[in-house]
Amino acid sequence: MKIINLGETDSLLNQYMAQIRDRSVQKDSLRFRNNLVRIGEIFAYELSKTLSYTTIEVETPLGIAPVSVPETPLVLGAILRAGLPVHQGLLNCFDNAENCFVAAYRKYGKGNECDMQIEYQSCPPLEGKTLVIADAMIASGASMILTYQSLIANGEPSHTHIVCPVASRDGVQLLSKNLPHKRVTLWVGAIDEELTNHSFIVPGLGDAGDLAFGEKK
Repeated sequence: MKIINLGETDSLLNQYMAQIRDRSVQKDSLRFRNNLVRIGEIFAYELSKTLSYTTIEVETPLGIAPVSVPETPLVLGAILRAGLPVHQGLLNCFDNAENCFVAAYRKYGKGNECDMQIEYQSCPPLEGKTLVIADAMIASGASMILTYQSLIANGEPSHTHIVCPVASRDGVQLLSKNLPHKRVTLWVGAIDEELTNHSFIVPGLGDAGDLAFGEKK
């Protein structure tokens, strides 16, 4: 699996990354969501450089202009609910893309053992298309693996891009071991070293879903 950490290069992305981590800025849920959207737009721009292009002729008021535009068929996926703002940023740029949505949750058993489950999926056919899966964070990595396995039941994508602002080192390692090496690219803004026993990323940013949309029961 190819890993691209945009946070390792100085750019405007790091300003937005700083703001989504800052507990004082996080008090404004609208600003938190908007920053995730802007981060998604930056990822979309960088990801667009990997796509296939074709040249079209555009008629202007004064003549014909040749323009190189993407021709890769895209499906943008979001893991509900924290992935929605990042997905919106991607969709703002790839406005002609198809879309899919997955609801994953943690099911706790005896001894507080945790197992990831897929509750809902809505997805178009994926065969031969490029799949982009968005989430706000990758903690253990289990939900992302389960999401990927669930989605490819709708057809084998030619390539899958996973877009996530913050990931843990353990989560990245798990993805590397369990996803196809040559057909998956992971895009992150930061990789944090610590993952607690309860799958909290440290320093992380907290619960992205709650910060964006309010606390859940």
